[in-house]
Amino acid sequence: MTSSKSDPGGNQTIFDVFVLVGFSYLKELQILLFVVLLVIYLLTLMGNLLVILLIKLSPSLHTPMYFFLVNLSASEICFTSSVVPQLLAHLLVEEKTISIAACAAGMYLSAIMGLTECCLLAAMAYDRYVAICHPLHYTTIMSGRVCAVLVGASWAAGTSVEVPLTMWIFSLPFCGSNRIQHFFCDAPAVLNLACADTSQIKTVGSMVIVLFTLCPFLLTLLSYVRIISTILKLPSAKGRSKALSTCSSHLTVVTVFYGTALITYLVPKPGSTTESDLLISLLNTIVSPALNPIIYTLRNKEVKEAVRKTVQKNSFSHPWRN
Repeated sequence: MTSSKSDPGGNQTIFDVFVLVGFSYLKELQILLFVVLLVIYLLTLMGNLLVILLIKLSPSLHTPMYFFLVNLSASEICFTSSVVPQLLAHLLVEEKTISIAACAAGMYLSAIMGLTECCLLAAMAYDRYVAICHPLHYTTIMSGRVCAVLVGASWAAGTSVEVPLTMWIFSLPFCGSNRIQHFFCDAPAVLNLACADTSQIKTVGSMVIVLFTLCPFLLTLLSYVRIISTILKLPSAKGRSKALSTCSSHLTVVTVFYGTALITYLVPKPGSTTESDLLISLLNTIVSPALNPIIYTLRNKEVKEAVRKTVQKNSFSHPWRN
């Protein structure tokens, strides 16, 4: 049961737990959704872990691009794990409650990973820009120290920004209904339950989105404008094709990530979260991270070659082969 107490200063009821309404409308079909999401979640974990392991085991992939990819895969694992296990548990129970502390932790982790991924994708775009537009200076510009700074800044930016923002959100009084019209503690859905003026925090939240989402996107876009401009100037079709193939995987991941995020957060919606909004948000939460390992293995010749060499090496290393 949810616990509550009366506010002596008025007729409002203050709750110390939330109810994540989520996919309650599916009723018996929640079991089917549980099975589908469990399979996708396990594939997401396995795919991203395999990408990390493959890069660690393959000397040919010890380059800046794949150093960024290791961190991107790690952020995908953390992001889905901050949302999906709670969702899976709620699909099996009737009372979908979550404590305020757990809600705050989930919001904090998912927001950190989202902002971190934006910055990592921008860093990867810059890496491709240097590789294609300044190939002779690539090893000098993209040194180990520069890569470490870019990755460290990507993780630190999201972490430092979301600490005060999350604390601010959960310092607000929550009263009246404790039913969050979402399957996880997304900031806009939680703010709808606050019985205080949220205009200032929404303004600050919008500024954070512009700074840590729109700015990395514009940097990524600018990098690809320069990349495409350079590729079009190459004299041979073979050279253009080879140059484009080095960034096709990253460009596909960027398109999927920002495409689903754009539909989820920036397309105008009614005040309440509708069933279609939940499905779109689910795509952004679990389907996009599941696609990234597939994109990088199927569309990347270097990764496919590394997979082949790793499999052959392990096959011939077994005692029964000798």
